[in-house]
Amino acid sequence: MKAHCVFVVCVLQRDTMAAEGEPADLVKVLHLLVLSFCWGMQVWVSFIAGIVLVRQVSRHTFGLVQSKLFPVYFYCLLGSNVVSLAVHAVYHPCDLLDWHGSAQMLLYFAALLTAGLNARWLGPAATAVMFQMREVEKEHGLGDQIGLGSQSEAYAKLREQDPKYKACKGAFGRYHGLSNLCNLIGFICTTANLIYTALNLSTI
Repeated sequence: MKAHCVFVVCVLQRDTMAAEGEPADLVKVLHLLVLSFCWGMQVWVSFIAGIVLVRQVSRHTFGLVQSKLFPVYFYCLLGSNVVSLAVHAVYHPCDLLDWHGSAQMLLYFAALLTAGLNARWLGPAATAVMFQMREVEKEHGLGDQIGLGSQSEAYAKLREQDPKYKACKGAFGRYHGLSNLCNLIGFICTTANLIYTALNLSTI
């Protein structure tokens, strides 16, 4: 009997602690707004704005716009993911985490890591190499044509004739490819977290 009473008291204490840790409505709204903002920004920049721009402006104009847009984009992602991870961590302490909470925590952390890599390393590196390529292309009358596929033969010839340009092109391809991969991973993580949040609107 005594053991049974102790068990009941422990359960009640645990339930009370969980109830006291439930987020307020304001926190839920903030969490959902930040997560939605992050996802919408990723969709717009990754799948709409870039595709429209590359078909409507010259290669060099496209590169210039992206060089101004991407730092803001990456740091907005970084800030949004910091807020989302912090809110999730506060209301899901390690001793109360189930596998759902652990998986969501991992997704938030992965999104934060990929945004940080793009903001601090991959984005700036790709932009720096892009401007080096831009100077060489200007000297050969390239870069003012609309569409990335225009004058492909002239660009191929320039790569063959200029080893420095060829090296820059290879470096840009690596940085840009890694940046796109990180962006895609971050988008998948944000999408998964948004879906999970939508299916569990009573909590976060």
